Amino acid sequence: MRVLAFGTYDVAKHPRVQVLIDGLRDSGVTVDELNHPLDLTTAQRVQMLRQPWRLPVLAARLASLWGRLTVGALRLRSRTRRTGRRPDAVLVGYLGHFDVLLARVLFPRRTIVLDHLVFAADTAVDRGAGHGLRTRLLGRLDRLAIAAASLVVLDTDEHRELMPEAQRRKAVVVPVGAAGAWFAAARDGATRSPDAAGPAAAAAPPSELAAGAQLRPLSVVFFGLFTPLQGAPVIGRALRLLHERGVEMRATLIGSGQDGAAVHRDVDGLPEVTWHTWVDGSRLPAVVAQHDVSLGIFGTTPKALRVVPNKVYQGAAAGTAVVTSDTAPQRRALGDAAAYVPPGDAEALADTLAAFAGDPARLAELRHRAAAVAAERFTPRAVVRPLVAALER
Repeated sequence: MRVLAFGTYDVAKHPRVQVLIDGLRDSGVTVDELNHPLDLTTAQRVQMLRQPWRLPVLAARLASLWGRLTVGALRLRSRTRRTGRRPDAVLVGYLGHFDVLLARVLFPRRTIVLDHLVFAADTAVDRGAGHGLRTRLLGRLDRLAIAAASLVVLDTDEHRELMPEAQRRKAVVVPVGAAGAWFAAARDGATRSPDAAGPAAAAAPPSELAAGAQLRPLSVVFFGLFTPLQGAPVIGRALRLLHERGVEMRATLIGSGQDGAAVHRDVDGLPEVTWHTWVDGSRLPAVVAQHDVSLGIFGTTPKALRVVPNKVYQGAAAGTAVVTSDTAPQRRALGDAAAYVPPGDAEALADTLAAFAGDPARLAELRHRAAAVAAERFTPRAVVRPLVAALER
């Protein structure tokens, strides 16, 4: 089987696409790439969708990249006529709402696979756009993109239910998973730093992890875009509560975004909190693996109740214990390999972290379970099994 990964995706910003490509290759599928990244973050794309006067900038950038993609597709078609090695399917990378339309035009007889990790309308509402005309237009864009695809890859059953009922037969649920770098960080260990917890030892027995944890304070890490879905203010309030209770711990926050100011109000001045505006993606797995606990999401928006975020899979793969909100999709994904708190509940999050700080054995056991589940179910090859089966059919 041959698959062409196509579009304006950016694996540095959106690792989901790389997980799919790696998983297909690990499954014996030949994957070629025709990709010219659109240098815009998710936040910038959503901002353009919320502020229509910015759309000409997006259109101009897309037009330039689409010209290059079209030339590349024509050259590919010429080569495949000579070699007979035509792609069986075209995989349109994450945030490909527009790219899938071009793929359908350029490859009219191929199976078009759309990685539809986010719905444009759903994401805009989650970030405060409301339910007006713009959101309705974004809903039409979602439906148009889905209609252009032969298969639509989603990450949870809850997202599948957002598809138009007549199109749900196209849906393939593929968990987000984690790229190989996260597993490598757990295997190789990370160099201890002054504000991190020490070596990642996911493969070590819980007894060894517990012994190491007794020598140092609990360390916690959160990384993200500080969007309402992530519920970052809940984390800020929990850290303030832990400080007031005198719990010995260290916390590393990485990122910035919409709710960043609210978090700053709670954590600024806390000596146990270190905040980095961002860490390069190539370094992030090693940084996370230095900690005991990685935090998932704690938002209460409808979207927050439907997703299993990248950071949950990545934290487990890196060998940390995972603490996240108690939602149906996250429980299905992680089972007893994570600790859960009610969405939006800072007191419960503080209680859970304080309990881990005082119980190294329990912490070590959760780290061990998370690493085991990640190795079994969250590798690129494991998560793409439903997609490979769908392509074979």
